Amino acid sequence: MTGVPFLIVFIVAIVAMILMISKFKIHPFLSILLVSLVLGVVGGIPFAAVTDAEGNVTDGIATVIGNGFSSTFTSIGIVIIFGAMIGTFLEATGAALKLADLVIKVVGPKHPELAIELMGWVVSIPVFCDSGFVVLNPIRKALVKRTGASSVAMTMCLSAGLYASHVFIPPTPGPIAAANTLGIGNHMLLVMGFGALVSIPALAGAYFFAKHIGKKVKSKDELEAEETVQTYEELVKSYGKLPSGLMSLAPILVPILLMALSNVSSILGWTGALSTACIFLGTPIIALAVGVLLGIILLVQSKLTEQLYDLTNDTLKTVGPILFVTAAGGVLGKVIAATSLVNFITDNANVLEPIGIFFPFLLAAILKTAQGSSTVAITTTAGIMAPLMGALGMASPVMSALCVMAIGAGAMTVSHANDSYFWVVTNFGEMTPEQGYKTQTMVTLVEGLCSIAFIFVLSLFFH
Repeated sequence: MTGVPFLIVFIVAIVAMILMISKFKIHPFLSILLVSLVLGVVGGIPFAAVTDAEGNVTDGIATVIGNGFSSTFTSIGIVIIFGAMIGTFLEATGAALKLADLVIKVVGPKHPELAIELMGWVVSIPVFCDSGFVVLNPIRKALVKRTGASSVAMTMCLSAGLYASHVFIPPTPGPIAAANTLGIGNHMLLVMGFGALVSIPALAGAYFFAKHIGKKVKSKDELEAEETVQTYEELVKSYGKLPSGLMSLAPILVPILLMALSNVSSILGWTGALSTACIFLGTPIIALAVGVLLGIILLVQSKLTEQLYDLTNDTLKTVGPILFVTAAGGVLGKVIAATSLVNFITDNANVLEPIGIFFPFLLAAILKTAQGSSTVAITTTAGIMAPLMGALGMASPVMSALCVMAIGAGAMTVSHANDSYFWVVTNFGEMTPEQGYKTQTMVTLVEGLCSIAFIFVLSLFFH
């Protein structure tokens, strides 16, 4: 099945998946895999590999599902495990509470949501949002305990802050690829400037939405905290002496700096041994492995070395379900990519052309919602837009940069079950999938709409 009928089937399948997870309480892992299998079969993926007359091989449905599952583990599996281990070590030693104290001293106790949102926005400029959320989550949790702020509101602000810079500001891959595809690769500073500017309404909209939804949705950790009330002072006292600020910060800051250095090396075109070292150490798996080693040093300093085995074991038990559901989301994205849906949307993009700057936004939003990856949505949309820039009056560097921004705004609209980031945020934020649709899916919608409204206003002045 192809074309409009398959598009309708896709929409029905996504609705059915949401109902299975939220209403009928079928585990997300099973729900997503079942929908992936049905969509794959209906979408024309063969039951077994097929070789055409020219020797091209089309993978069978089982291979596509296996590749989607394994590719997710390859990309973020170990990153999630190492990030969660760092968080466990920071919590066990009291270092997370020390970091919360440092943040409060800088921004004051009244606006922890804004503090974590801006922290996420800065961190995600050099670091992928998935990795950034896992790394910063211990600080978020400690700030919740330190200030009494809503855990859900803090989760949404951290997620939104990371997401905004991920889709708007180089050196993340999506905006860089889009800028190069649209012919403004040598105007990267302009793209970065617009990215920072366009982030402002996205961050503002997400902040107010987070404050609102935090009053309506309660996560698992908040409900447990209401049952076992413990003051912050009692919590600190239970740890004895907290680690120093520098050692508390090191397991988080050093991996971020290493990943940032890798991006700087690529942008500046470093070569030789220095470039190799930067790229190796800046690979998320290696950078976070360094963070784990620094976390172990914290355990040694806190005289908790004997707990290392149990802490690691507990972390793996906690992370296991997150990994498998996230990998299932990767399967859904892979299956959709193997059908004709993305090509159908691409081939019929001309339907949206008359709406100007909203064209790249809607196209990226459709692709993002359909297949889950913001980076894929950005690069695919940029490829479609490249030959149309002149006809749409967007050939100037400024308008091309605004087009990159519109694509980025669409590529965050919306995050749901086929997006690995949805499951990272939902699970580490200790929310159910149903709560994830009310929070993560909605906050990405708010970010996208606020951004494109601002981009449209800018386009009126620069057109």
